Amino acid sequence: MKTSVQAGVAGLLACGTLLTVVLVARDGGDDSDGHTGIAYSSPTKGPYVALGDSYTAAPGITDPTGTPAGCDRSSGNYPALVAAELGLKGRDFRDVSCSGATTTDLTGSQHTDDGTNSPQLRAISSTTRLITIGIGGNDIGFSSMIKRCVAMGALYEMTGSGKYIAEDAPCERNYVNGDSDAVKAKIATAGDRLTRILTEVGRRAPEARVYVVSYPALLPSDGADCGRDMSLAPGDVTFLREKEQQLNSMLRQRASEAGVGYVDTYTPSKDHNACTAKDTRWIEPLVPQNPAAPVHPNARGERGMADAVLHTLKSAL
Repeated sequence: MKTSVQAGVAGLLACGTLLTVVLVARDGGDDSDGHTGIAYSSPTKGPYVALGDSYTAAPGITDPTGTPAGCDRSSGNYPALVAAELGLKGRDFRDVSCSGATTTDLTGSQHTDDGTNSPQLRAISSTTRLITIGIGGNDIGFSSMIKRCVAMGALYEMTGSGKYIAEDAPCERNYVNGDSDAVKAKIATAGDRLTRILTEVGRRAPEARVYVVSYPALLPSDGADCGRDMSLAPGDVTFLREKEQQLNSMLRQRASEAGVGYVDTYTPSKDHNACTAKDTRWIEPLVPQNPAAPVHPNARGERGMADAVLHTLKSAL
């Protein structure tokens, strides 16, 4: 969910034979980095194609890999981890995700600061057997929302954190006015586009298992204090959290209506949001302390997202 990694959000962000799965406990369960210990006993029939934006591409975790370089695609992102667990490599795995991508970039070319990414749907064909899609955040301008809310949160703190101004959600009023909700409208529009994309995916890859991947939790689910890590007014923490949940709900609904799968990364990440400890968080705050772009998944987060995908694949068998 970003429009430019260089600028930063801070500014200042199906086939029954598809796979054979065995759940193996490693050392009694989860390890220190949150890996669930899912293992796949034999290579999966590919190809697997990953589509998506920066939450899929994972900028900043490793040096960029693949082309164009402007997509800031990491070799440690969740598609790469999923492919490795499934034993897919070479022509059996293609990752065409790109930082800054919107739904329109799945069907049209995307120009980056360093090269042009071809329409992502070109990567799939009638031979494709697995597709993951992580998209939608840039359609609703989520990164710019965070940037604005952070700036207004800083002003809120400078003016006494509610001591002189009673309003605790100064940013929300830029998007919601009575019955008018600009973000909700954008989510609905993105949903319509996603529905058309899923129809086209089904036409191009009729034998593929398709999964829409949600966004992990960025902010706390209980309470509204995110401290200095995010510099947000308390009410705007709630506002942004609710908008992310509405976006994920749309993704789930559109996936269900299209008859494709949905991967919930939000639930397993709730205790690993950007406001948790450095060694716990999946999402980095405005000033990352682990390798990642601001307000984007770190390596632990991409591992958690990969495990969510793998769990969903297993449960679908």
